[in-house]
Amino acid sequence: MTSPCDPVVVALDIGGTGMKCALVRPDGTVHHTERHPTRAARGPEAVTGTILDVAAGLADRARADGLRPVAAGIAVPGVVDEENGIAVWSSNVGFRDTPLRDLVADHLGLPAALGHDVRVGGIAEARLGAGRDQRQVLFIAIGTGIAAAHVVDGRAFAGAHGAAGEVGHIVIRPAGPACGCGAHGCLEAIASASAIGRRYAEVSGVADATAYDVAARSAAGEPLAAAVWRDSVEALAEGLLTAQALYDAGMVVLGGGLAEAGEALLAPLRAALDRRITFHRVPRLVRATLGDTAGCLGAALLALDSLS
Repeated sequence: MTSPCDPVVVALDIGGTGMKCALVRPDGTVHHTERHPTRAARGPEAVTGTILDVAAGLADRARADGLRPVAAGIAVPGVVDEENGIAVWSSNVGFRDTPLRDLVADHLGLPAALGHDVRVGGIAEARLGAGRDQRQVLFIAIGTGIAAAHVVDGRAFAGAHGAAGEVGHIVIRPAGPACGCGAHGCLEAIASASAIGRRYAEVSGVADATAYDVAARSAAGEPLAAAVWRDSVEALAEGLLTAQALYDAGMVVLGGGLAEAGEALLAPLRAALDRRITFHRVPRLVRATLGDTAGCLGAALLALDSLS
């Protein structure tokens, strides 16, 4: 049963390939979901137009279902100025100093909030997911890239310039492969899902190999895949050791595509971290539980926070 007074938040998680969209109630339950292609190749103005159209459609859907949209939350990748609601830079989508929060707010006639996709995912996991019983959670998303969100008492810290949590650009092997950021040996260039697939393809000759393929072949006992997987896990442990020195997290929640490997990743990663850690406390290392809904849920929570 719904009442016309029941509030709901319009939530959009924008990626380079697709948009995950939802109507989310204040308690975190999802009333309705949609997915739309981003089609980023059209350029940032066209993508922004699609965001506004989809958000308006969701608000209309809420009203048609007897609900009251009270706010909108948008999550985007890249560098985000959350305080001013600006998508500063995104290589995946093409945003450059786009005032996305105000554009959405004006279009919908609703308060809006803009957040970084990994930080809002971390907020969702900390409040509603794997870290909901913890005060301090370090959420690390491992997919095409690697980024983190440090969440304390349900709030993620963006840093002075909106770029906090870029653990993927910790240099762990200075003589290592080139990274898209311009440095060499970054964690992201060695242990992201895309880097693992690329490395295996290079040494095996298997075209279009993915990190999932490497994990599966390693589990099946293929020596070459096992070597690539082992090296990637060791690299992740080195990056996580540095992150733990910086954040001293009680729990580390791993999300993103690579976390789908489950214990095939977590078990050797725990062992590799244990071998390296000295005086730091070993964090509890777990897999994210919200999957690809975390971005929408976190965007909704960020929007609700902005109302208080």
